[in-house]
Amino acid sequence: MKMDIASINALPYEDFVNIFGNVVEKCPIVTAAVWSRRPFGNLAALEAAINDFIDALPESGKEGILRCHPDLAGRDLQSGTLTQESREEQAGAGMDALNSAEASRMARLNEEYKERFGFPFVICARMNDKSNILRQLSERCRNEREAERARGIAEVKKICRLRLQGLVLTDAPNKL
Repeated sequence: MKMDIASINALPYEDFVNIFGNVVEKCPIVTAAVWSRRPFGNLAALEAAINDFIDALPESGKEGILRCHPDLAGRDLQSGTLTQESREEQAGAGMDALNSAEASRMARLNEEYKERFGFPFVICARMNDKSNILRQLSERCRNEREAERARGIAEVKKICRLRLQGLVLTDAPNKL
């Protein structure tokens, strides 16, 4: 059930972290840190607080956020250990329905990517389909580390925005 911003601002710390702790995959510390920035004026202000926190992290912290993400169509999907959000997002992009050739290409590219960059490939699955994800993964393996870290964090922010939109009521337009 979606909450309005006033209800979100009134949440005790533990409830806030429990509800929003996975808007950045497996990084409840991000939402724990922004809880103290309440009250948020609206959904955009909550999202901005999260993005500001991420942007202020050192590069190692940003890579840490990227390392919390599972491989797309990887062993967490196969073994059923993905977070509910990731499972739904990957299924929506067709990652749970790869044929054997696609699955083997995805596994090989995921491994190549992690060896090159030291963190998993991150893309907003809800904004892509399996063919685009495979193409992006192949292309992004050629990027420089700094560019790819920045691209991964931009994708984390897209994922976060969509997850927040699933939890927070959009603000009612002002009545004139």
